[in-house]
Amino acid sequence: AEAMKVVADGFSINSMNMRNAQNGRVLWESGTWGREMFEQEMDAHVPRSILACKAVSREINFTSMSEMKAFRLVQKVFFQGMVMEEWRFDFGFVIPGSTNSWQQVIKAADEMMDPELLSGNITIETSFFDGASFIAKSLVRIFYDDGAREPSPGALAGGAACGAVV
Repeated sequence: AEAMKVVADGFSINSMNMRNAQNGRVLWESGTWGREMFEQEMDAHVPRSILACKAVSREINFTSMSEMKAFRLVQKVFFQGMVMEEWRFDFGFVIPGSTNSWQQVIKAADEMMDPELLSGNITIETSFFDGASFIAKSLVRIFYDDGAREPSPGALAGGAACGAVV
């Protein structure tokens, strides 16, 4: 348990962006994040146009002061408190004292719910692990806006429910 606290204390998400996976156009970029992203629910404002993408590319830039043998994350999308979708992503080995970029492409579901219904009613829980050992968790409430805005400081923004996790 103490070893995982050291890993957690040395782990940070530096930035994130989301792109239209078909043309590479940046749809959203994060602001500066801090430790509060792991301590409280955050809000993220994502452009509603992301819901029209057939696939979204998400890039996470993170730093780890500790070695991780099997870094991974599990993301759950909740709609009004009920799990709608769950994704698992494996990064693998992380060199101690390194900064890394991690990109995933997520395909959209065939059917999308109304952005007005989704906005503010979607939360994305992201849990970070080294193998089976828990590192940290973030919870972000998603708001779909007409234009992109920076998230609240510390937000690990997720994206569209219904298939396009971001």
